[in-house]
Amino acid sequence: MMRDVIVIGGGPSGLMASVAAAENGADVLLLDKGNKLGRKLAISGGGRCNVTNRVDAAEIIKHIPGNGRFMYSPFSIFNNEDIISFFETLGIELKEEDHGRMFPVNDKAIDVVRALLNRMQQLEVEIWKKTEVKDLHFGKDSHHTVELADGEIIKCRNIIMAVGGKSVPHTGSTGDGYPWAEKAGHTITELYPTEVPITMSDAHIKSKELQGLSLRNVRLSVIDPKKKKAVKTHQGDMIFTHFGVSGPIGLRCSQYVLKTKKKYDVQEVPVEIDLFPEENEEQLFQRLKKQLDAAPKKAVKNALSGFVPERMLPVCLRFASIAPDNTGTELAHDKLRTLSRIMKHFSLTADGTLSIDKAFVTGGGVSVKEVYPKRMESRLVEGLFFCGEVMDLHGYTGGYNITVAFSTGYTAGQAAAGRLKEPEQL
Repeated sequence: MMRDVIVIGGGPSGLMASVAAAENGADVLLLDKGNKLGRKLAISGGGRCNVTNRVDAAEIIKHIPGNGRFMYSPFSIFNNEDIISFFETLGIELKEEDHGRMFPVNDKAIDVVRALLNRMQQLEVEIWKKTEVKDLHFGKDSHHTVELADGEIIKCRNIIMAVGGKSVPHTGSTGDGYPWAEKAGHTITELYPTEVPITMSDAHIKSKELQGLSLRNVRLSVIDPKKKKAVKTHQGDMIFTHFGVSGPIGLRCSQYVLKTKKKYDVQEVPVEIDLFPEENEEQLFQRLKKQLDAAPKKAVKNALSGFVPERMLPVCLRFASIAPDNTGTELAHDKLRTLSRIMKHFSLTADGTLSIDKAFVTGGGVSVKEVYPKRMESRLVEGLFFCGEVMDLHGYTGGYNITVAFSTGYTAGQAAAGRLKEPEQL
């Protein structure tokens, strides 16, 4: 029996590709090596499922540092507003939170997964779980075969590769697709972790004195070690860990640490935190001075209590060579200026990131130059399609990666089904 479309992988892009192909009249078989579909979707957004982001396409693309411009074409087929309509049509009511992030009203990711699976059931998509693909064989005239680990061979006209990258491997993303894509002649760009905590070598990190401390609305910058200028800066929230920094802006800056290390072939990259991004150094100095002048006989550590988070103050004072028990009257203005500079440029030293299996997203993958963006079809092998994280496409956290997965998945599914009709039109 010749199958119309085989989708390999039951993550966000694979589920959406199955729906789109079936809605467009294809007979669809979905294969997944795990025993549960949508595992990455179920844990996304802290188990609440950040299904997309409600900003305009240009803004979304700004938040996809890995080849974002490629997404203009898939978005012309199925964009974030289409994703919202799709789920609302399936009965999933959505709400908008900060920065345009869209979540189910009931905060249950599992309901999003169920809605997709129910739609697949309505469309009679055949699902084979616990089914491992051993190899793919690409034939002429789109007669491809999928070889399973148990030796079974399945013939099909179209293969949609939705196998994910190498991040969060317990959800099934273990890099299976890269050798198959290479076999088809595709280039796999260098793989690296993105959206991953940064590791640091500083004494004040290794001492764990800041471990667990969250900072709100600060600015984190990765500094070019040669030009001494910021390579990338993100503003928002972060948290100190026992090995470095994490939290939204820590994750967003992580890929730039790795890229800067590679560019200059260095072991360490300077990183800075601006604790007061809305003020310049002079304004901060004046505010510090005013607070100390209001209690000139108090020890600095007490007079400045609450100025920065409690555990941050002793480290800042130490960097400025200010004894915590000095009083305001004993403190020279140049020392206070040094303190304001340190609060604007709190110094850290990144030596890397956690490994790719600890990352939320994989950087690198199947080169987008070898894929038609309006179809997600291979430029090298007819009837072979790619979608989601197996490709060299990656965004920041905040609904951007799932938007890429759903958009490329839908585009691939629709195009694969469309190919079946082409001979009839000749």
